[in-house]
Amino acid sequence: QVQLIESGGGLVQTGGSLRLSCTASGRTFSTYTMGWFRQAPGKERELVAAITSGGSIYYADSVRGRFTISRDNAKNTVYLQMNSLKPEDTAVYYCAAKPYNTYSTYAAAYIHWGQGTQVTVSS
Repeated sequence: QVQLIESGGGLVQTGGSLRLSCTASGRTFSTYTMGWFRQAPGKERELVAAITSGGSIYYADSVRGRFTISRDNAKNTVYLQMNSLKPEDTAVYYCAAKPYNTYSTYAAAYIHWGQGTQVTVSS
C-alpha cells in the first residue's frame, strides 16, 4: 500500500508563490505516474499537472506557464512549484498516484491519494 503525504500549502497573496511536496511510502514510487489535482468548493476535482514515470508532463491550460511539476525518485517525492498565483487557484490540492507510464485527467484512474493541503490566494 502506498501512502502519500502532502505539505506546503498555505495562505499567499496574489502573485505569490508556493511549493507543494508529496512524499510517498514504499519502494515502487518511480513506477507510478504522479498527479496534482485540486478541488475548489462547489467544483469538481480537476487535474492540474501530472508527470509520468518516464518523465512526460501534462499541465492544465489554466496553470501552464505558472506551475511546474517535478519528481525526485530518490526521495520518493513529487513537487508542484506554483508561481504567479491567482485567487482562482484557491482550492484543496491533492497528490495522487496511478500505475503505468501514462497520465489521465480522470480522478478515477488514480488509485492512491493524499489527504489534501489547502492553498488560499488572497486578492
